[in-house]
Parts: sequence; structure tokens; C-alpha cells
Amino acid sequence: MSTSAKMETRNMSFYYGESKALENISIAFQACRVTSLIGPSGCGKSTFLRTLNRMNDIIAGTRVEGEVLLDGRSIYDADVDVVDIRRRVGMVFQKPNPFPKTIFNDVAYGLRIRGLRNRTELYDRVEASLKAAAIWDEVKDRLNESALGLSGGQQQRVCIARALAVEPEVLLMDEPASALDPIATQKIEELIRALRDRYTIIIVTHNMQQAARISDETAFLYMGKLVEVGKTDMIFTKPSCRRTEDYITGRFG
Repeated sequence: MSTSAKMETRNMSFYYGESKALENISIAFQACRVTSLIGPSGCGKSTFLRTLNRMNDIIAGTRVEGEVLLDGRSIYDADVDVVDIRRRVGMVFQKPNPFPKTIFNDVAYGLRIRGLRNRTELYDRVEASLKAAAIWDEVKDRLNESALGLSGGQQQRVCIARALAVEPEVLLMDEPASALDPIATQKIEELIRALRDRYTIIIVTHNMQQAARISDETAFLYMGKLVEVGKTDMIFTKPSCRRTEDYITGRFG
């Protein structure tokens, strides 16, 4: 594995009780790159994604073997602050999940949790985050309205703004466009391409065309194992493994 990776796993396995969901996964994620995780339903993509910011910790009876490193340090060390890990490694879920708050308070939520109280600074950070999420022009006159009144695509971009507000270094995205219409999906994809200059982005997607459009690298998972990972154009045109080729060409999955 590369020592310059922003984030990586080394021989990482994950268990739900006695059931092994992920087996010996080693993969490096370079800074300011987009990596797509592809594979059939149930292959462990979302489970793997949640190991990267310890979201699986909330599930009783789970455990991790091997290493998950952020800037070379294990995020599972006993003295690691889990709250800080989840700030540094933000997450956007499959379905938009805005809080039942105003748009402003939704995006400002994490900042207030971290102790930011200055109204001017809060406003500046919220505005910058909404601009970064390409939603500012659509909501700048509606900041005191509920985020629940927005369209699905707008809600998802507000959720992305909420994740960006606390200044993460890595952004995990679990099928962020799967619940959206094609126009909203296009906006999310454009946003991901724009964000890649500042963030390390790891995205789960079932959409092969989407993976080909937005990612620098693609990793194929099957039955809890990493089959292969490489530059996206090579994975889609000259994969090393027959199973990868079979999945990409629709022979199974």
C-alpha cells in the first residue's frame, strides 16, 4: 500500500457477530481523487464505506480486524476521538436526510456542536458550504425555511453542504444520487467533479455509467472481497479479472 495515501485499509476484515462481511481488504485512497466502489447488491460496499468513519460502531456485536488508516494512523486506536474521525471523514447517505430545521440551522448544526456561536462566522461558514455544494443560489432567500420543503436533489445538496461545513478531509458518499431523477443526478455528479480538487471522495454506486463518468479509480467488490482496483478507464476497458469483466458487461449482478 502507498505510504502517501490519504486513507487506506490493510488486510481489513469486518464481522457482524461471527459472520464475516468483509475479508482482508487492502486498498489505498489518494488525496483529491474520486474512487467508486462497485459490485452487486449485498457484496459489502456500504458496509466497507461505513468502516471508514466507524459508523458501524453503532451496531452491536460488530468488530474490525486489520487496519483502517487516516494519514497513516489507525482510526480504531483506543485513544482516537470517534467524533473527530467523523468530522474528518464526512458521510452523505443514499436518501437525503435533512434535519427538521431551517436550511440555515441544518447546515450550521455540526458547527454549533463544535462550539461555534458567533453569528457572523456561522453565516459565513454556512454560505461558503452551500456555495461549495452548488445550492446557494437556489436557497439563499429561503435560509429560514425548512429544508424538508426542498426537492430531493436540493435536499441532498444541503446534506452535502452540512457535511462540508465542518471541513472534512474525506467525503464518503453512499449512492448519493440513487433516489434522484436524472437532472438532479447530473447536478450531484457535476458537484462531485467540482469537489474532487479539495476532498478525497469515496462513492458507492450501482450505476456503471456514473462510476465511469465521475471517478479516477474504481474498486470492484464481490462477496465481501476486493476483486480488483485500478484506474477507472482500465477497469472498464481492460479489467485484470474475468469476474470484473463479467460484472461490468452485465453477465451477472
